[in-house]
Amino acid sequence: MRENSETNRQDLLIGRNAVAEAIRAGRQIDTLFVLRGEKNGAVGNVVALCRERGVTVKEVDRKKLDYMCGKENHQGVAAYVAAHEYAELEDIFALAQQRNEKPFIIVCDEIEDPHNLGAIIRTAELSGAHGIIIPKRRSASLSYAVGKTSAGAIEYVPVCRVASLPATLDLLKEKGCWIYGADMSGKDCRTVDFTGAVALVIGNEGKGLGRLVKEKCDFLVSLKQKGKINSLNASVAAGILMYEIMYQRESELGC
Repeated sequence: MRENSETNRQDLLIGRNAVAEAIRAGRQIDTLFVLRGEKNGAVGNVVALCRERGVTVKEVDRKKLDYMCGKENHQGVAAYVAAHEYAELEDIFALAQQRNEKPFIIVCDEIEDPHNLGAIIRTAELSGAHGIIIPKRRSASLSYAVGKTSAGAIEYVPVCRVASLPATLDLLKEKGCWIYGADMSGKDCRTVDFTGAVALVIGNEGKGLGRLVKEKCDFLVSLKQKGKINSLNASVAAGILMYEIMYQRESELGC
């Protein structure tokens, strides 16, 4: 029988004791998976510990949990440990201040593919962005796959996870950021001024920007296209826009 590749993941903890001890030791749990209906006794204690720390808890059926854990005895509980500690929003602004630069932030609106998120983090580091913001739900998180795809950039780019992107965009506006949403209906990015404090929002791979998030954007920007298909991969589009922002900011400084 072919071994389940999930059991080889370096970020997967299996079983009640393994998860509970990791929490007590201060490890940052990314997502807790609990067998649907198992909320009492030891399992209930693990769930309570996670909820106290703001960890995302997902109830799944036995088939899903068995697949994740392969041959291991999961006792109704498994968890992904974050490949890197999440930052706070203030950490992103502190980094911008430390570099004496206007904030340059990437907001990922439900980017679900870990390879896309990892690639975005990698390009963000190379283009001088000060941080990434992702939602707690319906989004790839700082998993082993994301860390690997980022090629080490995860160590240098603060990634903040928030409960509500619309509310966070309001907060970014209060802190002086202009919100630019990547959308096919937007203006050609080459005609847009990105030299101020920028928060660039990249939408979901299939749906694009969510309605509420789109409404919060000050500007919608797009990439010129000459081919027959109607959209770019999310991480590729993000990369092109990040470099446009970087070039404009450098031009303003005479670099």
